[in-house]
Amino acid sequence: MSEISRAVLFGKLDTLLFTSLESATAFCKLRGNPYVELVHWLHQLMQQSDGDLQQVIRHFSLDEQALTRDIVAALDKLPRGASSVSDLSEHIDTAVERAWVYGSLKFGVTRIRGGHLLAGILKTWSLANVLKGISPQFDRVSADALLDNFDTICANSKETQQATVALNDESGVAAPTQQGTLAQYGQDLTARARDGKIDPVVGRDEEIRQMVDILMRRRQNNPLLTGEAGVGKTAVVEGLALRIASGDVPEPLVDVQLWLLDIGMLQAGAGMKGEFEARLQALINEVQSSPTPIILFIDEIHTLIGAGGQQGTGDAANLLKPALARGQLRTIGATTWAEYKKYIEKDPALTRRFQTVQVAEPDEEKAVLMLRSTVSALEKHHRVLLLDEAVVAAVKLSHRYIPARQLPDKAVALLDTACARVAVSQSSPPPQLEDCQHRIDALDVEIEIANREAKVAVGDSERVVKLQADLEKLAAQRDELTQRWEQEQALVDSIIAQRAQLHTAPEEALAELRATLTEQQNALRALQGDEPLLFTSVDANVVAAVVSDWTGIPLGRMVKDEIDAVLKLADTLNERVIGQRHGLELIAKRVRTSRARLDDPNKPVGVFMLCGPSGVGKTETALALAESLYGGEQNIITINMSEFQEAHTVSTLKGAPPGYVGYGEGGVLTEAVRRRPYSVVLLDEIEKAHPDVHEIFFQVFDKGWMEDGEGRHIDFRNTIIILTSNVGTDLITGMCADPELMPEPDALRDALRAPLLQVFPPALLGRLLVVPYYPLSDEMLAMIVRLQLKRIQRRLEENHGIVSEVDESVVEQIVARCTEVESGGRMVDSILTNTLLPLMSQLLLDASARDEHYKRLRVTFEQGEFHCQFAA
Repeated sequence: MSEISRAVLFGKLDTLLFTSLESATAFCKLRGNPYVELVHWLHQLMQQSDGDLQQVIRHFSLDEQALTRDIVAALDKLPRGASSVSDLSEHIDTAVERAWVYGSLKFGVTRIRGGHLLAGILKTWSLANVLKGISPQFDRVSADALLDNFDTICANSKETQQATVALNDESGVAAPTQQGTLAQYGQDLTARARDGKIDPVVGRDEEIRQMVDILMRRRQNNPLLTGEAGVGKTAVVEGLALRIASGDVPEPLVDVQLWLLDIGMLQAGAGMKGEFEARLQALINEVQSSPTPIILFIDEIHTLIGAGGQQGTGDAANLLKPALARGQLRTIGATTWAEYKKYIEKDPALTRRFQTVQVAEPDEEKAVLMLRSTVSALEKHHRVLLLDEAVVAAVKLSHRYIPARQLPDKAVALLDTACARVAVSQSSPPPQLEDCQHRIDALDVEIEIANREAKVAVGDSERVVKLQADLEKLAAQRDELTQRWEQEQALVDSIIAQRAQLHTAPEEALAELRATLTEQQNALRALQGDEPLLFTSVDANVVAAVVSDWTGIPLGRMVKDEIDAVLKLADTLNERVIGQRHGLELIAKRVRTSRARLDDPNKPVGVFMLCGPSGVGKTETALALAESLYGGEQNIITINMSEFQEAHTVSTLKGAPPGYVGYGEGGVLTEAVRRRPYSVVLLDEIEKAHPDVHEIFFQVFDKGWMEDGEGRHIDFRNTIIILTSNVGTDLITGMCADPELMPEPDALRDALRAPLLQVFPPALLGRLLVVPYYPLSDEMLAMIVRLQLKRIQRRLEENHGIVSEVDESVVEQIVARCTEVESGGRMVDSILTNTLLPLMSQLLLDASARDEHYKRLRVTFEQGEFHCQFAA
């Protein structure tokens, strides 16, 4: 090949040829061929539609199927087994050079087309032999005829359309060598700003001023924006583009163009050694030779530096450093602080060429201002009314409940989702109606199966009757929802229409329109109640509902049932946890304060240490809380602290630090809370953990967060933390030995402080509330026995259809046996599991073996033994 640079020559290829050559390179690597040959390129050109090659095939009547077979056969003859592509073959270099000669000298064009490439190959003896060796079909193509009638043959090619557009863009004048490289891999942000395609940027004036100061330097005029993902680094650069477009910059920056460099496009298809560097160098040359000053913006700049780049691309920093140091290539970079330290800071020579500009997460007040600037764009896109209260709620709720992401990004995503939800509600059936219809469809299928089984006498006729009754209830519910939806839809449509009229109505009609609108809004509010099916606008409640769906945390408007549940929490817990009303009241008070949003938002909902003998309901309290407040017992995170008796087990809880085995896998506690931030955390038998383990909870109890092994902040502010301990069991048992002299909870708590201080540091006890649990009396044990027996009776009826009766003597005997062993309520489970349930199981299995069916079962205690028998 001649001394012409490959980057210069290949930059002359039109879009179709260039993309097909990139595809040929990838295709070559996929097949394991060492070099990209003409046959690879030809194969990819055959995949295109309506290019110059297809027009030549039609004009000279080539057999396209035979040509395809010949190309595949030629590909199969190439050597295979290469792990990477070494280079382009010499045939491709020569073919492009010859095509440029014919295209530029004979046709006077600035871009090489497929027809030029084919003519150049056929007019070069060595290349023509290669082409005809691939397929004899090319013997039919006359190079002279192709050149003489080129415009006619290729008139319908899409490459002709591309050439026309390029000619118009370039005004018929041949472009400089590197013209188009920047346009191919970049985007003019100043042009987008002038066209109104960039949203307004608010609240980043200080960062933009810092960038302007740095860009105005004579040397080392390269700002580097550092900040966490989502804080708005790209938006800061867009703000600068808006200022340049409006002329609100110093005189030297008025006519500057700000270009965004697309790293993905720059790296795409650059699999061959040196190709990526050639592209980057061509781009640098174009920027430096441009008559209009150009500033480059490289987002995720670490991907170009050292190990940040893709494998095989080398180190682009060596190309950037000279131009950056001389001030000839003004560049704005953006990266996160972690990636800056990992990739850029390790190269001092590169670091000194940039001046860092820290882009911090905005506070709530500034984030609200930022979001307000996006309101008009969101309203225009979703065609909904966006209230200012929704903007404020999006910032406050996302900051409070989505700690893993940064403002303003998370608030914008939240507000965008809320707008989408309102827009969907105004044009689609509500989710409640769809869910109801899906349940009806599922029930129809089940009824069909039950009827089919009943016809062949293998099914239960009573099941069909029950299913039909359920279907009728669901159908009635669906009809009610449909009617309500239609009524709401009519009102919402009318309200939206009235709002539109307010913008165009004459002044004298505004009062009447507003009165009508208010009346309709009141009617809609009365119809919807606490559970609206449609929304007329995006308000704070819609935003809160989206946060609830994302996190599982109940926010937004509390419906009456939720309010009642919180107010009656102590009663609900007392139905399951027997004899500890005082402790349940303390927990309920803290939960009520939290739900009323009056407590410190930077602490967990509550931190309680439940102290008492074994089997009195400490663990059961945590389970009951999870079921009552958090949607079920599955939302409890249980950590057995007896497994953390060594100091080094701290890393198991919060994750291994860098350099240790297990780094990156997360801790058993931190990962569980990170996945389920709204849950009960049960630290069972906390006194058995090592003192170093106790200390990691100081920050959690006081500030509501813990840093895991990877440096992430894990949010505990929406959890209830329950610690259980058997410390002071002897003291509690002794003080509560006489039922007539039972101490008050406060007195018992004060007495417990001395034994607790022997195990726990005062700093830990000062951050939580100690709740003493009383030993269980015989009356309490009897209530627990009855509660457990009711659960067994319910399972018996659900699984076997048998109604059971339990004699009072059974309860008395179980209570008596529990008293003999100092294990509290746990002995109830043991007695039922080891004595009563085996008897019932034996009876049921014997009846099943004899194919006998019974409806009633009686359980008694006679002559020192439990008895189970079927009753008539």
